[in-house]
Amino acid sequence: NMLFSPTSLTECVREWEDLEKNYQQIQDTHRLYKQKLEEVTKLQNSCTSAISRQRKKLKELTVSLRECKENHPNPKLSAEELEAIGEIEKSTKERTNSFFEMEAFLPKKNGLYLSLVLGNVNVTLLNKQAKFAYKDEYEKFKLVVTVILFIVSFTCRFLALDALFYFLLVWYYCTLTIRESILITNGSRIKGWWVFHHYVSTFLSGVMLTWPEGVLYQMFRNQFISYSLYQSFVQFLQYYYQSGCLYRLRTLGERHTMDLTVEGFQSWMWRGLTFLLPFLFFGHFWQLYNGLTLFRMSQLPQCKEWQVCVRQSLKKKQSLSCSAAGRPVGVSNKQLITGLLVFKVLFF
Repeated sequence: NMLFSPTSLTECVREWEDLEKNYQQIQDTHRLYKQKLEEVTKLQNSCTSAISRQRKKLKELTVSLRECKENHPNPKLSAEELEAIGEIEKSTKERTNSFFEMEAFLPKKNGLYLSLVLGNVNVTLLNKQAKFAYKDEYEKFKLVVTVILFIVSFTCRFLALDALFYFLLVWYYCTLTIRESILITNGSRIKGWWVFHHYVSTFLSGVMLTWPEGVLYQMFRNQFISYSLYQSFVQFLQYYYQSGCLYRLRTLGERHTMDLTVEGFQSWMWRGLTFLLPFLFFGHFWQLYNGLTLFRMSQLPQCKEWQVCVRQSLKKKQSLSCSAAGRPVGVSNKQLITGLLVFKVLFF
């Protein structure tokens, strides 16, 4: 009854009138927002077209300069002309890097993989805060799942949770490939070998998931579970070492904000790296031992599972490809780390 008293009704009418005014303001704000959004879309298309035209003209100019130098040997070109050509070539390279930074904030078509998984959804983040937040969330995701994998692999030593563990590996690496493709679209300079390694790891995890229960599987099971447990532990150590190095490099202004915890080396990093190296070398020897074990199993007369041969051959190719590209953790080999460290010490 108090709700419909004259005083309460008057207050309700006044409240409604205030809401009406506020609603009109919301409509005006939303109308302005759509107008600005259309303007932003036009500016994005204009920038994208201008960059494409400029890049095409720069490519033509580079070809013309090359022909000019070939058709006119050095004696026929003055020092000023050679200097001018050098300046143009240098500026062209700098402009290419500048275009890469610009395109990181412009919508672009998804690559083949993202198109198959997500369709034609725009995944470009249009401000630095959103980009860095997504990259930071990617790093935290890796850390959290690494801890979960460590716990599950430890549990598998006592309980038969193999299918759950392998399914978790497949899901983890699939998710990583999608997230890394989105990061690349947003300007992150992830190396191709890093993404390729995760594609191969996804397939190998699927091979383990489909490996039927049998004598050969039991021969390899405990060895692989133990290796996965150790690998999760090493990746946990590596994450904290490299995240600390990357944070310091960003603070010094020597790394890009979208770089991941997979690169970067300075002389002051030796202190932490000397602690990490024994774990890395041991992991590489263990992986080599896994490959030899699978090879011996493939030679047994009772070996009829295709998973043994496929996993053994792909493990070898994965190690070779990732080693050649430069991954110093997980699946690369001891020769790579030694060569990489020597190179860093000599040239940095």
